[in-house]
Amino acid sequence: MSAARILVVDDEAEIRGLLKEILSEEGYEVEVAADASQARTSRARQAPDLVLLDIWMPGTDGITLLREWQGSATDGSPVVMMSGHGTVETAVEATRLGAFDFVEKPLSLAKLLRTVERALEAGRKRRSSGKLLAASAVAPVGKSKVIQQLRTELQQIAGGPTPVLLVGEHGSGREAFARFLHESGPRAGLPFVTVVGSALRAADADLVLFGRGAGAGAANGADADGAGPGLLEQAAGGTLFLSEIEDLPANAQRALLGVLETGSFTRVGDTRQQPFAARIVSSVQPGIESRAGAAPGSFRRDLLAQLNGLVVRVPSLRDYAEDVPELLRHYVDRVVDTEGLAFRRFSVAAQNRLRNYPWPDNVRELRTLVQRLLVQGGPEEIRLEEIERELAQAQPADEPLVKQDLLALSLREAREQFERAYLQQQLLLCHGKVGQLAKRVGMERTHLYRKLRSLGVDFRSVGDDGE
Repeated sequence: MSAARILVVDDEAEIRGLLKEILSEEGYEVEVAADASQARTSRARQAPDLVLLDIWMPGTDGITLLREWQGSATDGSPVVMMSGHGTVETAVEATRLGAFDFVEKPLSLAKLLRTVERALEAGRKRRSSGKLLAASAVAPVGKSKVIQQLRTELQQIAGGPTPVLLVGEHGSGREAFARFLHESGPRAGLPFVTVVGSALRAADADLVLFGRGAGAGAANGADADGAGPGLLEQAAGGTLFLSEIEDLPANAQRALLGVLETGSFTRVGDTRQQPFAARIVSSVQPGIESRAGAAPGSFRRDLLAQLNGLVVRVPSLRDYAEDVPELLRHYVDRVVDTEGLAFRRFSVAAQNRLRNYPWPDNVRELRTLVQRLLVQGGPEEIRLEEIERELAQAQPADEPLVKQDLLALSLREAREQFERAYLQQQLLLCHGKVGQLAKRVGMERTHLYRKLRSLGVDFRSVGDDGE
């Protein structure tokens, strides 16, 4: 087999020479180009198996060149962007235009070689299947410390086989993070199979998970003889993503526990055991540790112990609100590209308002808001008044205080909301005992009674009053 051919495009001679030396020593055939013109000439002469493309170059920059190639090239050579300090967000945006991945300067030799190997493998798969798999197309958007740490954590654990439990609120993007984990390791390009807990019915859970053996009767998607693979088999070599594990039926939980304990499964109606060869990534709401096994019908604690080999906390959007402007731009671009809607941009005032909105449904709510605003159309600039109208229609009824949009209220209403939520939570901690509550919050007891009544807080429903 001939050596893979890599084209390095960078205006810095030192970097071109270094990359040529390193990659040549690894057995690759390397050609270099100092600018877009030389890169076009080289690519026209012979299509490379991979392009390492710098973002900032004199004349035509890397992003412009990437857009040009993605719009006209038919060979499908994967492109890995190289970005200097401070341009990582531009590199992440480049993945939306079709770049496979990016590496940051100063270059890490280990990461560079790992990325080159994965990109070449994806290119080979693309040429055989007609589809280039972009590793970072699902990269978490944002440059806040929270998101940077999460990206790093996921990349560090991407190569191992240990089950991963993603713990986060509804709408926080847990499936997107699961896909990023999948695409960041050696399973990139292999199956990513999703099992939605609430969509799995108890009546046919075994068939869906294990598949049907030959001679066991016809099934949807089965072969002519009635046999067909289940989701466990379809995920072989890749990742099996269990979405909302607490929604899994009891028999599905029992079946999965057996698979994880034995490392094998058997198709329904068959006797031959098959090895289970996929990594399991699961998602769940916060607090699962205290809920599992706490009551009849709750999630199995022994299954949780099998699934939480590595626990990754997925933050709520409130935890990285500084990334809201970048997320707004990202989803505007995505909706414009995928749905052909007219471009609109958020004014600075609108962005600041949304940075301070609590986002009870997290990134999913932000994405829905962007789509709704673009579908409705209007002036190119989305102003604060339009945002206020949208938020006023989306106020959830009984959200915890941290998820309430206090900025939408008057000062008096916001203060009452806070006091009501604060006293209700404190009352729960005091088991409904107003005497203890008065000491805890530093209020005179008679005044506290009046305050509770004025706020509509029913302390009698929490517990018996007393010291």
